Amino acid sequence: MTGFRIERDSMGEVQVPSEAYYGAQTQRAVDNFPISGWQLPGPLIRAMGLVKFACGTANHELGQLTGSGKNPLTDAQVDAMLQACREVVDGKLNDHFPVDVFQTGSGTSSNMNVNEVISNRAIELMDGDRFSAEKPIHPNDHVNMGQSTNDTFPTAIHVAVAYEITHQLLPALGRLHASLQAKAEAWDQVIKIGRTHLMDATPLRLGQEIGGFARQLELSLERAQQALKAVLELPVGGTAVGSGINTHREFGGRVSKVLAEETQIPFIEAVNHFEANAQRDGLVECHGQLRTIASTLFNVANNIRWLGSGPRCGFFELQLPSRQPGSSIMPGKVNPVMCESMMQVAARVMGNDQTIAISGAAGGQFQLNIMMPVMGQTTLESIALLSSSADAFVEFCTDEMEANTTACEAAVEQSLSMVTSLNPHIGYDKASKLAKQAFETGQTIRELCRQQGILPENTLTEALDPMSMTEPND
Repeated sequence: MTGFRIERDSMGEVQVPSEAYYGAQTQRAVDNFPISGWQLPGPLIRAMGLVKFACGTANHELGQLTGSGKNPLTDAQVDAMLQACREVVDGKLNDHFPVDVFQTGSGTSSNMNVNEVISNRAIELMDGDRFSAEKPIHPNDHVNMGQSTNDTFPTAIHVAVAYEITHQLLPALGRLHASLQAKAEAWDQVIKIGRTHLMDATPLRLGQEIGGFARQLELSLERAQQALKAVLELPVGGTAVGSGINTHREFGGRVSKVLAEETQIPFIEAVNHFEANAQRDGLVECHGQLRTIASTLFNVANNIRWLGSGPRCGFFELQLPSRQPGSSIMPGKVNPVMCESMMQVAARVMGNDQTIAISGAAGGQFQLNIMMPVMGQTTLESIALLSSSADAFVEFCTDEMEANTTACEAAVEQSLSMVTSLNPHIGYDKASKLAKQAFETGQTIRELCRQQGILPENTLTEALDPMSMTEPND
């Protein structure tokens, strides 16, 4: 069984697991918030370490850490502190971040968690006693120098969200777009019947239909870029309320520059620190774009599901790859499971957007939003779900799906909407009567026209050419 050590803070003594790098304030949060068992997501922990690295670097450049203030550090101690930050970024200390997502609304518990871990690990790197009550590399005085949770925690959220959009969501959406575009080009000559209101409509090419899906993904890529743009301003430098108390006036700009260099993402210091500290409108805007992307993915997956329905009593114009048995009672049944998975992901992200919207609207009073941990966790969950779902959909569905050319072409001649191309020749009213007669007799439009001598054969053949119906007139 893990032993314990005694740590002290301003409120007294606390029992902390003996080998933990965190200290008293983290343990109090663990004890106070036994809510969900959900720890902060890895990308946010990584971003917090990166923000602390950038803050330490900026303070060192400005002479704040090694200057003449209280408890100045040596260059070697600064290096140890920055190395500890790097270890947080690299995920080497992830087991030491136990605080629940549903904690203090500013994220103070998690900010102190990372301060304590970096402090104790840095002391250890200097061959010091990290269990000592004296902290030569102090969690508040040094690791948190020039900072408040109120500006660094939202900064870490922005960094994490931007990083995950850049490295996960954009590539995944790009792969899905490319997969659909390739199918659209391959199936450009496959004629099929269109459907509006779930009813028969005029013909189109399967490539055109899938090309519409590809365009939806192209627009989703643009929306993901807008989502990224919404979180590029960083609150760091505003400290407690946006005024920048207890920090150097160049601090926010320098930290933002370091973060931009480290991530290759164009972060900038907030234009107005009072807005940046108090409100999370940028995160609300960001997730609104994610919600729209989710709506697109739901729509594409659902359309593909319908087009693959059957195999004998549905449309079956697309042959979806068989991934697994579909029923515990019906032998041989195979279901469109990848479509269903993506639709569930989209539903979750749409629900997450309500959490973000409420948190942004109701959580920010005066100089602070107090819903930040759940906003960070929820946004990162949405990005992760959309990214992994898009990748899985490409690998296990769109790359392997095939056109059922026979099924696509079979319904074209039978469609009553073929009569639409006769409008310029015989008028809407006469065409409407033909459609009604065709339905009542079971004949095709072509058969009725020939039977009644509606048009000369060459004109009829030209007018009822399905391929010509898939393009505008010359």
